[in-house]
Amino acid sequence: MKKLCYVATIPAVVHAFLRVHIQTAADKYEVTVICNAADKHLLEGLNARLILLPIERKPSPLKDMLVLLQLFKLFRNQRFDIVHSIMPKTGMLAMIAAKLARVPVRIHTFTGQVWVTKRGVQRDVLKWFDKLIGSFATCALADSTSQRDFLVNEGVLSSSKAKVIGAGSICGVDSSRFHPDMKSRQETRLALGIAQNSKVILFVGRLNHDKGMLDLAAAFDTIARQHPNVVLLLVGAQEDVPFSRIQEICHAERERLRYISFASKPEHYMTAADIFCLPSYREGFGMTIIEAAACGVPAVASRIYGITDAVAEDRTGLLIPAGDVTALTQALSRLLTDNELRQQMGNEARTRALELFSSEKITRELMALYDRLSETR
Repeated sequence: MKKLCYVATIPAVVHAFLRVHIQTAADKYEVTVICNAADKHLLEGLNARLILLPIERKPSPLKDMLVLLQLFKLFRNQRFDIVHSIMPKTGMLAMIAAKLARVPVRIHTFTGQVWVTKRGVQRDVLKWFDKLIGSFATCALADSTSQRDFLVNEGVLSSSKAKVIGAGSICGVDSSRFHPDMKSRQETRLALGIAQNSKVILFVGRLNHDKGMLDLAAAFDTIARQHPNVVLLLVGAQEDVPFSRIQEICHAERERLRYISFASKPEHYMTAADIFCLPSYREGFGMTIIEAAACGVPAVASRIYGITDAVAEDRTGLLIPAGDVTALTQALSRLLTDNELRQQMGNEARTRALELFSSEKITRELMALYDRLSETR
């Protein structure tokens, strides 16, 4: 039996994006998963051998070198046929170690570029790291077609290495989890103190500047004064934009804000929403848009690479220029006031999500890629 190794920084990424792939791959491969020990309970039930290494999320030169050495020894001793990494720093360490250990198939999945919103030397250095990952990988996966094209045009990846699984995304959407559910909608709204006749704008993701959180707060401050029954629901960890900052921006309308710091079942909040909003400055794909779409929720999002694959403009949602608060306000207001359009877009969003981005389809095509690459090598 051939040997496959997944490498990620944290168990949460393995749980959220790789679990179905791992369970399916275990039928044909001897699967190993390498990550750090944070929240390792999320790895329970995986049909794979687990190896926990002290991989830091933030740069830590000495610790990173030690992890690189550990990965090299593991790859050399275990003689994996395929090493597949996800997340930037983990990708760099894993691809270098796998190359040195002569692993024949080395795959890294790109999920968005931090350097896109940076300037000067910082941008150049971070971009160089992505080029390094691409140079050591034998196959580079982008989680959207537009991201692949961007990376090729920027000289980060060669067109011969860059690939996309299916229509995009890392893992696709699980329709058994993400689907319209009136009971869940009512119960979730009741638990959050949201009236059943209110209109809910939902954001799911990290609360930071690159996700457009300050733009969303400014837009909601205007919208809330025009629409007395609208609520903004934010779900995700606080980073460089604390929830208190959003409350300050919305000052008089802060009572119509709801915040959840962590959600193991984001589908509950998506069933409770009327509009999904992602005014991001950078995305690899925008998986949360597809998950909301599977729940029948249309999107308002930025017209940037990655998101343009997740939203069919004017069919499953509205796209606006990144950073344009006026356009964001107008797009949200349009869907809030036009019930027929909102329902129509939500229905088409669900149909498209299930046709193009089902988890079964994405996993099946990834397994086929493994087979092709391993046979070629």
